Amino acid sequence: MERQPEENESNYTASRYRTPDGAPSDIVIFTITSRERAAGTKALPDRRLEVLLIQRKKWPFEGRWALPGGFCDENESMYDCARRELMEETGVADVHLEYLNVYSEPKRDPRGWIISHAFFALVHERYLADRKAQDDAADVRLFPVDEALGMELAFDHGLILRDALDKVREKMLATTIAKEFLPEEFTIGELYQVIRTVVPDFEEPNFIRKITSTRARQGILEEATDEDGRRKLSNRYSQRAAQLYRFTEYEPKLSIYG
Repeated sequence: MERQPEENESNYTASRYRTPDGAPSDIVIFTITSRERAAGTKALPDRRLEVLLIQRKKWPFEGRWALPGGFCDENESMYDCARRELMEETGVADVHLEYLNVYSEPKRDPRGWIISHAFFALVHERYLADRKAQDDAADVRLFPVDEALGMELAFDHGLILRDALDKVREKMLATTIAKEFLPEEFTIGELYQVIRTVVPDFEEPNFIRKITSTRARQGILEEATDEDGRRKLSNRYSQRAAQLYRFTEYEPKLSIYG
């Protein structure tokens, strides 16, 4: 057998290698919708975790609900592709996306060997206010996450959605992202509700005591006070006035050393 010359800059050719048939970005956009209760009701708003889906209008999976996304051009990064496709299909822009994972299972896409890179974000619903189906999308809607998980989504988007949900739940418990869904000054009850909206099985019987302890007050939260230094209270959502808090600029850092 004739020995092939060692590959180098002068004899390299891409035709020797099989390349994917496409490299799309898929984007999982979560938000927390908030609706006030009936006037005069002393209760927290109705909050739900929802996800943005498009209805496909082309083969494959025509008519099926899916995550927004599309193929990357050779002159752009995967991140730029995700931002472009999100805008082209839903009209949503100026969203900070984070990388989730790569999805490359054989036959995940009937069009061929398609390797997808997924991104995710948890954003305030104001960023989605002007959403509108465009490009390859017949419709675009927000769905409660529990409902979306029970739907037969296109491709392997059900798997991507579940993975993104796990990651968003991690962020809710490990960062101060909850501040994006609260007024500048809020009660502990409001904070707890936002956390539970994203992480339903989060139960901390001593949450109020722990989050308002001396150690906590020196960290992510501080009591809201007026110009005279008096503690500010609110009875907007309860008959009994509750202390108002606000987030500090401190961002917690996780460490295995505690």
